[in-house]
Amino acid sequence: MTDAATENNAASPSLNILAQYVKDFSFENPGAPRSLQARDKAPAINISVNVNANPMSETDFDVILSLNAEAKDGDKMLFNAELAYGGVFRVTGFPQEHMLPVLFIECPRLLFPFARQIISDATRNGGFPPLMIDPIDFAQMFTQRMAEEQVKAKVQAN
Repeated sequence: MTDAATENNAASPSLNILAQYVKDFSFENPGAPRSLQARDKAPAINISVNVNANPMSETDFDVILSLNAEAKDGDKMLFNAELAYGGVFRVTGFPQEHMLPVLFIECPRLLFPFARQIISDATRNGGFPPLMIDPIDFAQMFTQRMAEEQVKAKVQAN
């Protein structure tokens, strides 16, 4: 390769997954076996999502996708699944202004199918129909989070 080709490859953006892991996982089925009986209506399911990223080195980042899925029938909890699923990503060649979107949009987008499968398997193994979480718009989540932080910064400035 020529020096110019080497420089272009060094400068081209790259996102690699070095590792994926379950950091924390909990499945509660407090009413079993009564909670497994047939129902007239579907339970209310509340799903919350959070993403955090921490630098490990100049190029490596630990990104944690947290999913919490809770099903209730009235005021009785049927199940609660909590998962913190992590990935170590090597991010190189991106301009600084693109780093937050890469870490908070692209990285969780890559982790999500694996985390979704873990939640689905856990609910099925808990005696319920598998919970298939709908795809998540991490770009919209990121935009909302940035807007909230801007508002918080304005409030603190005043």
